[in-house]
Amino acid sequence: MPISIAIVDDKVQNRVSLAEKIMYSKEIEVLFTASNGEDFLDQMKQRKIYPQAVLMDIEMPVVNGIDAVSIGASLYPGTKFIMLTVFDDDEKIFEAIKAGASGYLLKDDRVDAIIQSIIELIKEGGAPMSPGIARKALVLLSKANVQADKTKDDHMDLSDREMEVLKLLVEGYDFRNTAEKLFISPHTVRKHIGKIYEKLHVNSKAQVINLALKKRWF
Repeated sequence: MPISIAIVDDKVQNRVSLAEKIMYSKEIEVLFTASNGEDFLDQMKQRKIYPQAVLMDIEMPVVNGIDAVSIGASLYPGTKFIMLTVFDDDEKIFEAIKAGASGYLLKDDRVDAIIQSIIELIKEGGAPMSPGIARKALVLLSKANVQADKTKDDHMDLSDREMEVLKLLVEGYDFRNTAEKLFISPHTVRKHIGKIYEKLHVNSKAQVINLALKKRWF
């Protein structure tokens, strides 16, 4: 079955064009589009089946994307949110992560890259970010936790290999690049990441990176 998504953008042409390009892949189904955060939340209330992922713009009238994600992530925990915007400034990246966004992509990213990011998020538990955004996010999280507890005891349950995988996640590597770096398969990487999440009691890449930086493990 195709992955179901929603697209939220205040510009009609953006919504229509992106929906058509994404659905052309046959791997993703666009359940609905919305013109702003309020429109999105209203449509979600009326639905019996929710989208698995939402591509959310940031700057929109009435209710902006970050506020919509903050509300939506709480009301619909089974739905993942990806910011898809032209903005790459530090404040918006950090606010989006804090609001509960699982990924942050730029509108000038290739459509096939956006499609692959959605697939990885839903099927593999990834945390899609444009390369430049990932680097900025790591710096922001590091700065935010510069005064945090420096104890290292929490990671003692992780194996040496799991620590290697975690270190590469913190450095911004994705599943495939991590696999290539460690000479293992992407499937094995996913298994290691699942174990890391389980042992550290987290459920997203952003959370595990935040924890690793907070504890100064690297």
